[in-house]
Amino acid sequence: MKLASALSERADIQRRLSELSERLANNAKVQEGDTPAEDPQELLAEMDGLIDRLETLIYRINMTNSKVETDGVSMTMMIARRDGLKKRIAMLRGFLDCASSKVERYSRAEIAVHSTVDVKELQKQVDGFSRELRELDEKIQELNWTTELL
Repeated sequence: MKLASALSERADIQRRLSELSERLANNAKVQEGDTPAEDPQELLAEMDGLIDRLETLIYRINMTNSKVETDGVSMTMMIARRDGLKKRIAMLRGFLDCASSKVERYSRAEIAVHSTVDVKELQKQVDGFSRELRELDEKIQELNWTTELL
């Protein structure tokens, strides 16, 4: 099984568990004399099976990510860098939105408001981080489709 297939299965199991949680809640109680729409014991058994499979997949995915390397960098490190880049880009874009927004003055008597940073230079940095993120994500995706799950 390729790593990408395991990641897809993991996402599917997580989605199914979320739906199963709602189904369990909907069948947790009934009025006296009624029966639940679905058997809670069957739902709980399904939950146990899905969680067992999820645990196995997560373990195998993490082991694979820690062992796979390209250019001397592990997949785990690439994923951590990707997550860090996403957070950095999001925060910098929010900051740039604030720093670059114009403050209208209606008369010369009003206080002038200026940006505290060089918006153009910071935008170049964000563009560089975005390019790095795209390239890193492509490398991770390529490894996902070419790497066998351990």
